[in-house]
Amino acid sequence: MSAFGTENKGEVKSQGDLLFEAQQRQKQRFNRNVGASWGIFFLIIVYFFSGQNFLGIKTIELNTEFIINNMGFIAKGLPQTLLVSVLAITLAMILALLAALGRLSTFPPLYALSTFYVSLIRGTPLYLQIFFFFLALPQLGIVLTGLLAGVLALGLNYGAYMSEIFRAGLASVGKGQIEAAAALGMTPWQTMRRVVLPQALRFAIPPVGNEFIAMTKDSALVSATGFVQEIMWRATRVGRAQFNNLEALIMAAVFYWVMTLILTYVQSIIEARLSKGDR
Repeated sequence: MSAFGTENKGEVKSQGDLLFEAQQRQKQRFNRNVGASWGIFFLIIVYFFSGQNFLGIKTIELNTEFIINNMGFIAKGLPQTLLVSVLAITLAMILALLAALGRLSTFPPLYALSTFYVSLIRGTPLYLQIFFFFLALPQLGIVLTGLLAGVLALGLNYGAYMSEIFRAGLASVGKGQIEAAAALGMTPWQTMRRVVLPQALRFAIPPVGNEFIAMTKDSALVSATGFVQEIMWRATRVGRAQFNNLEALIMAAVFYWVMTLILTYVQSIIEARLSKGDR
């Protein structure tokens, strides 16, 4: 009887292994097809800008000499773009956390301040906010560099939108855990630091990654000040100077695209590690 039971268990296990292997093969086949499709789309785009003439249809011809000569100049804007994005997302996370705590507060002035900040920033364009810090504040005697004005505007703007992410993260921590911490003799600050914030930040990290990726692209708006030499500033400068705006903007688009792909890959790794913790 026991031998029969052992044999059945072995059959069930082998069937499970076969099913798992079939699923893995299907997943690998799907990934290969997706990769092949990406390759085809890329080749189509390359051909579209190759300048070839096929069946009477003339494709766009790019100035390859201009691209080769100026690719390095535009690439030098990468560190500035990342610097603006990192500083701004750091400021945004601090403001978002403070605004989220304010929106959860039962103290009316603090709640009013946080909701007023979120409403004001969400109700005005980011482009306007950048120019406000760079052009309007000097009338009050406050002169900011283009970099500082861009970081403040991006940080304030994204902080307002990210406050909802942090608020949801803070609200996701059950009241039972807070009550248990109080029963153990923890102060409200200790409860926030040891129980609430670690769980809330873990919940907020994936969407914050999405916001950072979006910010690297919105950092192009800082070029409007004319004093931050990031990717967009360099692309428009050299494109206008040599009347090759198409090539310059395509190079800028490629740099932003590559940055987005790399950051998305890093974010997927972080999310995979966090999901292992959930399991």
